[in-house]
Amino acid sequence: QVQLVESGGGLGQAGGSLRLSCVASGRIQRISAMAWYRQVPGKERDLVASMTTSGDTTYSDSVKGRFTISRDNALNTVHLQMNSLKPEDTAVYYCNAGIFPLAGTWRGYWGQGTQVTVSS
Repeated sequence: QVQLVESGGGLGQAGGSLRLSCVASGRIQRISAMAWYRQVPGKERDLVASMTTSGDTTYSDSVKGRFTISRDNALNTVHLQMNSLKPEDTAVYYCNAGIFPLAGTWRGYWGQGTQVTVSS
């Protein structure tokens, strides 16, 4: 069974930094793209940043220049370094990965989510 586990959320201050991490574990053959999404109550889950296996990245306009996504393919991990935090970054952050399991077909997996709250 494949699972994603996030860590590193919590309370941050405006202008400060937080770092999120996500580890994929289980019977994994290969991971394709990994990404971070975020969601606030009553709104859709939005893409924050993504990274392919070759290192190509995509960022939402709202976080460009402040957040950095990185991954360690050998450890099946992805990180999100969040700098210059703003109160509007407050959300539940979800890790997402496209995974080829040892048995079965490719599909996207989600972590359980980690709360990030930024105070002004």
